Amino acid sequence: MRDDAWVDRRLYPFQSRFMDVDGGRMHYVDEGSGAPIVMLHGTPTWSFLYRHLITALARDHRVIAPDHIGFGLSEKPGEWSYRPADHARNLATLIDRLGLTDVTLVVHDFGGPIGLSYAIERPENVHALVLFNTWMWSLAGTTAEKASRFMAGPIGRFLYRRLNLSPRLLVKAAFGDKRKLTPSVHRHYVDAFPSAAVRQGPWVLARELIGSTDWYESLWQRRERIAEKPALLLWGMKDPTFGPDALVRWQEVFRDARVIEFADAGHFVQEEAPHEAARAIAEFLARTDRTTLSAART
Repeated sequence: MRDDAWVDRRLYPFQSRFMDVDGGRMHYVDEGSGAPIVMLHGTPTWSFLYRHLITALARDHRVIAPDHIGFGLSEKPGEWSYRPADHARNLATLIDRLGLTDVTLVVHDFGGPIGLSYAIERPENVHALVLFNTWMWSLAGTTAEKASRFMAGPIGRFLYRRLNLSPRLLVKAAFGDKRKLTPSVHRHYVDAFPSAAVRQGPWVLARELIGSTDWYESLWQRRERIAEKPALLLWGMKDPTFGPDALVRWQEVFRDARVIEFADAGHFVQEEAPHEAARAIAEFLARTDRTTLSAART
C-alpha cells in the first residue's frame, strides 16, 4: 500500500513533491505560478489544512505548502529534535533551494514563530505577512504553560503517543463550530499519525510551547524587523488559546495591518471559513502588489 493511500485525492488533489532536509524527507506542494506564497501549518495539522486556499490562490500565484518533518506526508523519524527552531531552519532551506524571492508568508499556530523567524532573519526577502491565530512570545504564566508542562510529563506523553490525543480530540475542541469538522476531513488529521512510533512531532511541539520560551522571546525582541511589512490578520475569535487577546497584541506590532475577525470561528479559520479567507488574502495581495508596483515607478 502506498504511504499516502489514506489521503483522499478528491480533497487534496495536489502533486506531491519532496526535498531532503535536516530530519528527513520533507513533503510539499508547489502549485500555480507567479509571486510566491509559502503557507506554514502548526500542530497537529499539515498542508491539508490549506487545501482550499491553495486551490484558490494558485490561480494567480505560486503557492508552496510544506509539511514539517513529523507531519502530514513528510518523514516522521523517531530520533529528531522536532523543536520549532529546527523546523524554522528547514523552512529556510526550502525557500533557498526553490530560489523563492519576495515571499508572502501565511502562518498559523506553530507556523507563526516558525515562519516569522524567517521574516525576522530575512526581511529583505519577505513581501507581506498573513497571520491566522498564532503567537511569537513567551507563554509563561498562561494556561498554555500549564498544559505544556502537563504534556511534557509521562501522562501527557502517553496521551499523545499512545492515544493520538492531539488530532483525535484537541483539533475538534478548538473549532468554534464543530459541525464544520466533518468525519472525512477529521480523518485526514487523525490518520496522519497511524501509530505511536510516528507521533513524536506533535508531542514535542506540545512540550515546546514552554520548552522553546527563550527562542520565542528572542524573536519577540526583534519584532520591529517585521513591523513595517504589510500584514493581514485573519482571526477566529472563538479560539480558546490564541483568541482576541493575541489579536490585539499583533495589532500593536504592525503599522500597516488589515484585520478580519471571524466571530464564530475558532482556531482553524482555514477549515471554518476557507472561502472567505481565500478571498481576503487574494484582495490583500492585489492591494500590496499594486502598492509595490506604484512605489517602484516613483
